[in-house]
Amino acid sequence: MCWSATADVVAGTIIAAVGAAAVSVAARHPRDLPLAALPLLLGTHQIIEAVVWHHGGGTGPATVAWSVIALPLLALWVPAAVLCAAPPSARRRLLLPLAAGVATAAALAHALVTRTVTAEIRGHTVGYSLGLPQPELTVVGYLLATLGSLLLSGDRGLVLFGVLASVGAAVSFGLWRQEYLSTWCAFAAVCSVVLLLWARRSGRRRS
Repeated sequence: MCWSATADVVAGTIIAAVGAAAVSVAARHPRDLPLAALPLLLGTHQIIEAVVWHHGGGTGPATVAWSVIALPLLALWVPAAVLCAAPPSARRRLLLPLAAGVATAAALAHALVTRTVTAEIRGHTVGYSLGLPQPELTVVGYLLATLGSLLLSGDRGLVLFGVLASVGAAVSFGLWRQEYLSTWCAFAAVCSVVLLLWARRSGRRRS
């Protein structure tokens, strides 16, 4: 995963291909498309990080693009996509993760506009620094939006993805606290292959 530029390119290409297959499977069910496209987005995200590696970190366009996807875009995309795909019985409880995602994405977007995000190569990982004024609160909102929406979705496949991503979050935080964002995004990208199976099962169920 994030261990080198080559690893990011290889993993990103495979994950993006899985995402393209998931989008193809979900094409007849528009409500599933945003979630089915998530591996495609995360695969592209890994490839962008390969460019960050190539430039030795820093504050260039690749670092900014990576951060835009990892921070405000995913905080909003995931809960909104889960809400679209979730069964009607789960939609009311998913409004809380969505609200958390909107607030967190707004705060992160503001931080990216007003501050400079920096990437630093640290051994076999990449650390990103943005200097958020209340990082703990932002992390809680981010995890509620992303992991919370998956775990509350009421769909077995999405809950599995949420559990795997939660395990990845705990492992990444325990082992690479300063590089948490990069390592967890890589872990989530790998876990997102579950969404191809979810798209296939969801398509059969709605057919």
